Amino acid sequence: MARLFIFGIGGTGVRVIKSLTMLLASGVKMNATEVIPIIVDPHQSNQDLKRTLNLLEDYQAVRDKRDPGHEGFFQTNISTLQRLTGSQSIGSTFSFKLKNVQNEQFKDYINFGSLNKKNKSLVSLLFSEKNLATEMDIGFVGNPNIGSVVLNQFKDSGEFVNFASNFSQNDRIFIISSIFGGTGAAGFPTILKNIRNAQPPLPNHEWIRNAKVGAVTLLPYFGVAPDPASKIDKATFISKSKAALAYYETNVSGNNSVNALYYLGDDRTKDYPNDPGEHGQRNDAHFMEVAAALSVVDFMNMPDAALGSENGRAVQPIYKEFGIKRDEELVSFTQLGDETQAQIKTPLTQYWYFYLYLRDKLSQTLGKQPWTNRKKPAVNKAFTHGSFYQNHLSPFNEQFGTWLKELRQNKRAFAPFSLSEKTSSGLFDTVRGIEPQRHWSPFARDNYVLYDEELNRAERNVGSLPVEQKFMRIFYKATNALVNRKFDF
Repeated sequence: MARLFIFGIGGTGVRVIKSLTMLLASGVKMNATEVIPIIVDPHQSNQDLKRTLNLLEDYQAVRDKRDPGHEGFFQTNISTLQRLTGSQSIGSTFSFKLKNVQNEQFKDYINFGSLNKKNKSLVSLLFSEKNLATEMDIGFVGNPNIGSVVLNQFKDSGEFVNFASNFSQNDRIFIISSIFGGTGAAGFPTILKNIRNAQPPLPNHEWIRNAKVGAVTLLPYFGVAPDPASKIDKATFISKSKAALAYYETNVSGNNSVNALYYLGDDRTKDYPNDPGEHGQRNDAHFMEVAAALSVVDFMNMPDAALGSENGRAVQPIYKEFGIKRDEELVSFTQLGDETQAQIKTPLTQYWYFYLYLRDKLSQTLGKQPWTNRKKPAVNKAFTHGSFYQNHLSPFNEQFGTWLKELRQNKRAFAPFSLSEKTSSGLFDTVRGIEPQRHWSPFARDNYVLYDEELNRAERNVGSLPVEQKFMRIFYKATNALVNRKFDF
């Protein structure tokens, strides 16, 4: 298996990585030994960026404590570039910080004031007064012409050099971006060009030039509320997308730069608050971001023979779209294609039941069920009040619940589960559109009684392990047994 370097560009890139992290936490299988996300977003105060960085750090902390020798939740390793390389010259987070963009206008970045009269005239032809006055620390607010200039610094950064130094011949690259904004539309072709045109003295430049490169580009899938004072106008999204696609026709798909390119978009949209970035820019999770995350999984599961590259170009580029079985506003598992259902239905349902038990039942069970204290180390209050549970697993699960709620309330909505505050009865009726198996005997057990039985059975087959490993393995085995027992997946 190969390692995967993911470049997540702009707000859409950030949110797609969040959805991918949720899928991997649930145990969705991807043919990768390790995933290294590199987020490129100048808007460091972006609330979506902060949420995703916290999520990734919690994922990493939980993954560090689980049993690496068994399949289960958090199975895929996610690392920062610094953790992979050991270099202290780059940042310790998953985010690449652009230089000279904080509290600076674009005209200052290009030293407009020091240009001579002729060069100022040339720059004024290329960039409007509004372009030149753009505050870059909130992103490029729908101006890819600005982004393409600023993002060129990435090729000279310590992050790019360290990425190149640790790139192996069999590793793969994936780029996530939107096409209707500024940062993503500019960042995708810029980073792709630097990969395909890699030259000495960049380490491993031949491997990078001929790497297996996948990308997903998202066409408009949400809108923004009208605001005459804002720099963002959703009426321009389609025209910007057309302009970007025309450029990509020559410089991305037209010259075979990408081995596998995924196009996604939706005409059922919801208007978000019109926030260019000054107020933190926090968007709800969206079904298109889940679909984009699945494109990463699909790319990594393709055989090497399908993704050949020579002389910095893909030999036989592959182009894909994503569809659902019925054009409905509220999507559940049953509207997804059969292959997609096979990939995500079981793991997401298992993690859903894991999430529900920890949310609704665990505190009442400690010390009362054999699985919690039959063998040492015990799963007790010391465990649930400890750092692993309180600082990492519980916050991750809280974000998982928020992610599901946001997907449910967006448009187009994705609602695989019935979200409610009470699950003491009807626990197995919470998977929308799928009828659970019914056992009509006087001795039938259901809901949390059955759940505890499976936890007790799983615990009996687990040997001596650290409490974190024991906890994660018991719940994976129990939820797997429950799903197999109650559903015909």
